Amino acid sequence: MTILGREAILQEMKKGNIKIEPFDEKMLGPASIDLHLSSAFRVFVHLPNELHLTDNMDFKAATKGLVVPDGDTLTVRPGQTVLGITSEKVSLGNGLSGWLEGRSRFARVGLLVHISASFMQPGISNHQVLEISNFGPIPLKLIPGTPICQFIFQRCENPGQYHGVFAGQTPENFWLG
Repeated sequence: MTILGREAILQEMKKGNIKIEPFDEKMLGPASIDLHLSSAFRVFVHLPNELHLTDNMDFKAATKGLVVPDGDTLTVRPGQTVLGITSEKVSLGNGLSGWLEGRSRFARVGLLVHISASFMQPGISNHQVLEISNFGPIPLKLIPGTPICQFIFQRCENPGQYHGVFAGQTPENFWLG
């Protein structure tokens, strides 16, 4: 498996195998593209005594959707996790997959953008959900529009196509419910 560099990413975009909407070439680095935080979030407010981890568990049962107004922020306290979603929609052809990773400038103050769901399957076409956690000692203010994470592209040896339950995520259907 190969990580795609800047020129390979641009070539795959010309072929239509990678689509990023909206696309800003300034966000493209040597081997990844920065993705921005949207204003849609899910916060844990319906805290049950326990949550049974089954295949049909719905994270929306323990969370409330909200949209941060323009110019406002969302504070994440130490030890708190919230769910966010990227402004960009990423679509991959069936021969490509990817990894969602944090940015070091934010990791250095304790911000994680995913807990364990960093792999993006071939054939995805959605906005990426972020499992944002504050592992630092001070409250962190999330600002919608910030380039908060990076997407790393990878070729697959035996291509497949994702058809799972989270296909087609958007900020609108993420925070509703």
